[in-house]
Amino acid sequence: MNMVSIIEKKKLGQELTKEEIEFFAFGAADGSIPDYQLAALLMAIRLNGMSRQETVHLTLAMTASGDVCDLSAIPGIPVDKHSTGGVGDTTSLVLAPLVAACGVPVAKMSGRGLGHTGGTLDKLESIEGLSISLSEDAFIRQVQEIGIAIIGQTKNLAPADKTLYALRDVTSTVDSLPLISSSIVSKKLASGAQGIVLDVKTGAGAMMQSLEDSIELAQTMVRIGCDAGRRMVALVTDMGEPLGSHVGNALEVKEAIDVLCGRVQGPLLTVALELGARMLMLGGKADTLEEAREKLVDALESGRGLEKLRQMIRAQGGNPACCDDVAKLPQAPVILPVPSPSSGYVHRMDTVGLGNTAQAMGAGRRTKEDVIDPSVGFVLNKRIGDAVETGEAIATVHAKDEASAQAAIAAIQQQVIIGAEKVPACKLIHAFVTDESITRY
Repeated sequence: MNMVSIIEKKKLGQELTKEEIEFFAFGAADGSIPDYQLAALLMAIRLNGMSRQETVHLTLAMTASGDVCDLSAIPGIPVDKHSTGGVGDTTSLVLAPLVAACGVPVAKMSGRGLGHTGGTLDKLESIEGLSISLSEDAFIRQVQEIGIAIIGQTKNLAPADKTLYALRDVTSTVDSLPLISSSIVSKKLASGAQGIVLDVKTGAGAMMQSLEDSIELAQTMVRIGCDAGRRMVALVTDMGEPLGSHVGNALEVKEAIDVLCGRVQGPLLTVALELGARMLMLGGKADTLEEAREKLVDALESGRGLEKLRQMIRAQGGNPACCDDVAKLPQAPVILPVPSPSSGYVHRMDTVGLGNTAQAMGAGRRTKEDVIDPSVGFVLNKRIGDAVETGEAIATVHAKDEASAQAAIAAIQQQVIIGAEKVPACKLIHAFVTDESITRY
């Protein structure tokens, strides 16, 4: 098989065969195809697209290019959830323990944060002693024993995607729907879960900022997953502002614990319950959304969800005492309010800017080598639509030093935009997507 002929074929808008797609995907994984040829093919795909069948073949080829986790030894239907990335998006740490407490095994492989979005692994590592590095056998054994594990992806998970993803970033082909979809879904398939709920973000802080683009991405990924034999659905949720009020690793763990303790409610819990309800249905523990929500609320109110989080932390070497005393989480030395520069109403938020502010404080990384400070970040006191008075604290920064705190205060004052007229609160959930239908809310 010849790579030049494959590039030529896609350049002319023709459909590639399964064998041709496997040839370049496996060649990307093992390094036998040079980057310049892969880059040429990526641009041809970006310009001419791929059919549904081509996209499925590409996803399955990238999945098969490395390790595939076999979860068949886990009783029941193992489920997972994937978010396309957001700010203050701590849903995994809320819904995973609640879903597991309802009897559905949660076998989750997560990623780290890069850029303005946070990563679940970075949040978990703010818990003293907790390890996110488990062997596949230990991962499966933990899910068998306590029903839940959240770990890092194995080094050889979908290696073809690692190569193609890096090239997409430097060849202006990031915005190709087949390439985005196959990248995300291949890693989820390789992780082994049989039921997968996708949380596709939309709005100013999302990968896809328009609702229609977000719905199209959700539908494309769901179709790929279902064609590959998995149970997969998606919710399209809002990222016009941070989902939770806490932004920063230890701060977000604290908020998740506060939610599981019943101390706080709000958008984070609402979205977690909606995602979790779909996970229960895919896992065969509920027939209707109403039944699923009732089971999750019971797990929350009874404390079983918090206890499941304790079990997971203990099993992965962490100190579960943080579930009873959040002060045991890393604490920043400088804590200062962010005074509002004017009176009025919160009109909008620069969500990407807020994520970048947390990153600049040390809560995120610009490169994979950057070291994270788990204690820093900020807590938002206001949401879009809320009234505010001049000098009132719109947020509280948790910083490593005075200079970092003052820089964050100045940035947040610019990123939380105040206006004279009251505006409505953001809609949290925009659509539910299955292989066969789109339900808009």
